[in-house]
Amino acid sequence: MKKIIPFFILLLIYSCKTSVQSDSESITITAEELESMVTYLASDDLNGRDTGSEGIDKAANYLENQLKSYNVKPYFETYKDEFKVGDLDAFNIVAVIEGNDSDLKDEFVIISAHYDHIGISKKIVQNDSIANGANDNAAGTSSVLAMAKYFAAKKNNKRSLMFVFFSAEEKGLLGSKHLANKLKSENLDLYTMVNMEMIGVPFVNRDYVAFVTGYDKSNMANKMNEYLGSNLLGFSEISKKYNLFRQSDNAAFYDAFKLPCHTISSCDLSNYDYYHHVDDEADKLDYKHMASLINGIIPGIEKMSNTATKEIVLKDE
Repeated sequence: MKKIIPFFILLLIYSCKTSVQSDSESITITAEELESMVTYLASDDLNGRDTGSEGIDKAANYLENQLKSYNVKPYFETYKDEFKVGDLDAFNIVAVIEGNDSDLKDEFVIISAHYDHIGISKKIVQNDSIANGANDNAAGTSSVLAMAKYFAAKKNNKRSLMFVFFSAEEKGLLGSKHLANKLKSENLDLYTMVNMEMIGVPFVNRDYVAFVTGYDKSNMANKMNEYLGSNLLGFSEISKKYNLFRQSDNAAFYDAFKLPCHTISSCDLSNYDYYHHVDDEADKLDYKHMASLINGIIPGIEKMSNTATKEIVLKDE
């Protein structure tokens, strides 16, 4: 027995060590999984994902099935947050990963993207009229799905994380306006919002990877870079010139909550020729860039969801 006992002790120590190593292993978002998501969402079968169309219904079902497979639960009774666009039925997809801290779990960080696009284009190119919307915004949609998968596996967020996929962004931010007003009326304790838009292509000759719209409205970009120990996020003069802060779903939440609500993007229309164009196809995107950007952002959102106080704040204007 004296010779056997040390063996079992060593085996127990090794098992514990292996378990700890397994639990702490990093989870990496791959270019291949992002390409798979975008390829489906931007396929001709979805006909450009116009609000109220059969194609966007297919996209919504895909998002629901992905979230279910990650074990990410609906925020409302179902994933669908329904609203009307004229006579059309529309819906955002809203999911949540509850925070693991008894105090901080009542505070929310929203991570979002719009999953609709413009449908059939009036401009036909080589007999193609489907505006597939790969960069705008299957790319951003895939990033939110990937982050939902990551945080569902890690379960390390003290604050609750809400994952939102907006419809009718292309109709005038109608989905985000509907949800922002609804959550505001329910007194949601929103901390901040990170919206993902057009991240499918990289910049050339810039000292950052992506820009933050409304850069000067809060300290989000600086705080995120501080958390990451890098210059991942920067300021785009073109974004300011065209007021891109007002052109995506973050604007509706900023208006409703008066809190730091920004969009992260790596395309300010200077580095991609296919905005609202039938050639905005899945094969035009750089998935290694996308994976690198998302894997770079995730630790910043991790830190954001775990700080003792709300460190991201609006600046005096």
